[in-house]
Amino acid sequence: MNWKRRFGSAVILAAVLMTGVLLYFAGHPAEAASEAQPEEYIEYENGVVDQVLADSTEADPVSENHFRGSQTLIVTIKTGQYAGTRMLADNTVGPIYGQCFEAGDSVTVGLSTYADGTVRCYVYEANRTPGLLAIVAVFLLVTVLVGGKVGAKSLVSLVLTVAALVWILLPLLLRGWPTIPTTFLIAVLVTAATFVILGGLCKKTVCACLGTLAGITLAAVFGMAAQYFLRIDGYRQEYAEALLQLRQTGESAIGISGLLTAGVIVSALGAVMDVAMSISSAVQELTRVNPTLTCRALLRSGMNIGRDMVGTMTNTLILAIIGSGLTLIVYIYSLGLQPWQLLSSPYLSLEAVSAISSSVGVMLAVPLTAVICALAYGKKKS
Repeated sequence: MNWKRRFGSAVILAAVLMTGVLLYFAGHPAEAASEAQPEEYIEYENGVVDQVLADSTEADPVSENHFRGSQTLIVTIKTGQYAGTRMLADNTVGPIYGQCFEAGDSVTVGLSTYADGTVRCYVYEANRTPGLLAIVAVFLLVTVLVGGKVGAKSLVSLVLTVAALVWILLPLLLRGWPTIPTTFLIAVLVTAATFVILGGLCKKTVCACLGTLAGITLAAVFGMAAQYFLRIDGYRQEYAEALLQLRQTGESAIGISGLLTAGVIVSALGAVMDVAMSISSAVQELTRVNPTLTCRALLRSGMNIGRDMVGTMTNTLILAIIGSGLTLIVYIYSLGLQPWQLLSSPYLSLEAVSAISSSVGVMLAVPLTAVICALAYGKKKS
């Protein structure tokens, strides 16, 4: 067995062992308090509306004819311990929360169980699972039809990425693992798995992996420095208060302060991976066409390729973040705030830290990846 196979086997074995350890700790909390079912708790299950007993909703012209009011429904529970049971469910309807339902509609209900054993059922939201599955199916089909084998491989890496974030990262953070180091560790795992799946274990993927890790490291460092100078951290983000309540009640030990930097790492990861792999792949093709290219020539070519990507990539990051918060931006603008008041708002500071830090990571990944690829592929002068 040559050194490449040995190295590849060692990397794969290390990744498997690391994943196993993380999954074990994610699924086995240190505290045994969660083993006992609390006296009062809420479950969310799916159900179907059998009948509308009462309906006081009416269209509201102020909210563009969205309905307001309430409904009383009979719902048959389809999942969970109450599957098959018919329950009376309250449904509060408004333009922002809730909507009207008819017999036959699929809904998600909240089941509040109290200490005396009584259960209250209310409509939480429409059951959007079937629609989401249909949208995902269309996405998968388009990806495979357009991308072919590469598209299929990208879907595998996407599934692993989502699994790593949802079933490894989130449980570990809720257990109190250090937020920034844990997020960075998962980013390393996702990067290595994605590149090996897409390109195999070769010089190109190693260069792209190193460039990606360098980029997200600098994005995280810049994000932490920006937070320090702006006097802002994860506690000023949306839903931080709810997470703080979990800490106060002992239900979670999540480190809230580092969530802003953790978000920078996650948001920058995809874009940095794209830039790093594009440069690494392009440099590899250049050396195939002309194996005599020197390190300096490859560095210059890699920088030129990266510069063309930076402009659109940074716009993509910033516009995506602004687009996700467009409703809040419109509201803040409607208040008629002065420019200095707007610049001092926590929201703008949070978005600026996230967008600019991610963009810095993308831009610095260009020269770092170009240098790594030039050293790996370039022909040394004799």
